Parts: sequence; structure tokens; C-alpha cells
Amino acid sequence: MRHPVRPALAGVLLAAALVLTGCGANDDSGGSSASDAKADVNSVAQEAAGSAGAKDSGSGAGRTTPDLTANRIIRTASLTVQVKDVPKALDEARTAAEDAGGYVGNETTSRDAEGNERTRVVLRVPTAKYDEVLTGLQGAGKLIDRTAKAQDVTDQVVDVDSRVTSQRASVARIRELMDRASKLSDVVTLEGELSSREADLESLLAQQASLKDRTSMATITLSLTRTPVAKAAKDDSPGFVDAVSGGWHVFVTMLRWIALALGAALPFAALAAVAALLWWKLVRRRRTPAQPGSET
Repeated sequence: MRHPVRPALAGVLLAAALVLTGCGANDDSGGSSASDAKADVNSVAQEAAGSAGAKDSGSGAGRTTPDLTANRIIRTASLTVQVKDVPKALDEARTAAEDAGGYVGNETTSRDAEGNERTRVVLRVPTAKYDEVLTGLQGAGKLIDRTAKAQDVTDQVVDVDSRVTSQRASVARIRELMDRASKLSDVVTLEGELSSREADLESLLAQQASLKDRTSMATITLSLTRTPVAKAAKDDSPGFVDAVSGGWHVFVTMLRWIALALGAALPFAALAAVAALLWWKLVRRRRTPAQPGSET
């Protein structure tokens, strides 16, 4: 037969053990919390230095998985089109770019020695409308030259986006440490580190914005030249008037050449005439006989 006191005594002892265990745990937790807080305050500078060494390691928890569902491609094209009316074609190109949600960039207009107008304009259009606008521009006249390029920068975009996320987390961490710092030396160290990280973040944000602009907006460089006016074809078969005019032209040309030949030969002819006259007089004097009464 069991004694009724034993179960009651066992229950009392178990309750006392549980109470003692809970108190010990609370005391240990409180001591640990106080110890951790003190360690955080005393090692703010060390935490900042450690964070600076790992800000570019690529293994931080601040990195998120990038979106790889769409490729990031930079599209550029260059067109040379020959048109009848350059100003009209330029207005149509501007309208096409603006209707597609784009805009007109740089524009240059010049004229050649013959007065033909030439215009070069840079158009920025959304990538989704790139093919449509390009087809419309090259159909505005006679296509002389076309060059199109596509550069895949998906890896670069993903890398910059990931680095921006990590750098933002790093800046937030430094600001958190500054709020907890209590020593002047720690504050100075953290301020220098914060300035450096914010500068790196601004540089990454500039790269991110540039990549976003170049991948979302395609660039089309359009050169417009004026089409030369074709001359009307003429009937080349000669007629009576053409024959008379041609014959007269030949006759006048012949007289002209004869006159030129005579003019060129005239000095030589005059000299030859003088020489011939002198020779004739000399010969005549030798052949003339002497008169009978001339001797004494």
C-alpha cells in the first residue's frame, strides 16, 4: 500500500526545480545581453573596418537574385537616304520619332558646292518601336547605306544592379553604426567611411542610369541627301540646220587655221624674199657685159 505523502512531495520538488531553472536562465540571458551591448559600443570602429573590407566581396546578405527573364540590348543604326525634298523628309523623320515616344537629338545641315542640301540627325526611339521606325525611315527615299548594331549588355546590367543593392546596404550599415557610436574617434572614422561609400554608390547609380537609357532607347543616325534632278533626254539625230551650222563651223575653223598658218609663216617668207632679191641682183650684176667705150 502506497503512502499518500510521497506523490505530493515529488510534485513539490519538481515545481521547485522548474522555478530555479527559469531564474538561472533569466539571469544568464540578462548577463549576456548586457555583455553584448557593451561589446557593441566598444567595438564600433572594428565593425566599421570589417564592413569596409567586405563591401565588395560579393557574398553579403544584401545581394538579391537578379531578374534574368529579359535581355538588355543596346541597339544603334545608321542610315543614308536620298530624297527629293530634304526639309520635308526631315520633318517626317521628326514626326515618326515623336509619335513613337522618342525625341530628336543632334542635327546638322549643310550644302555642297552644287547647292545640294544634306542633313544629319540623331533620333532616340523606344526599343520596342525601333524596327518600325527604322523601316519607315529607310522607305522615305532611295536607301544608299545602312548599318545596324546590337550589343548585349545583360551581364553588365545585372552586375551593376547587384552592386548597387550591396552598396546601399553597406551605406545603411555605416549609418546604423554612426547612430550607435559614442566616441569622437569612432564618429570621425565612420564619417570618412560613409563619404567613401556614398561616392561609390553615386558612381554605380550613374552607370545604372546610363545602361537603362541606352537599353530602353535605341539610337538612329539618319543622313538625308537631295536626289539630283534628271535632265530631259534630247533628240541627237541631226537636221538640215544642224548640218549647215556644222559645215559653217568647219569652214570658219579652217579659215582660222589657214590665217594662223600664214601669220606664223609670214616672217620667214619676208626674210626669204629679201634673200632672194639680193641673190638675184648679185647674179645679174655678174652676168651684165662691160660697155666698149668704157676703157681709156
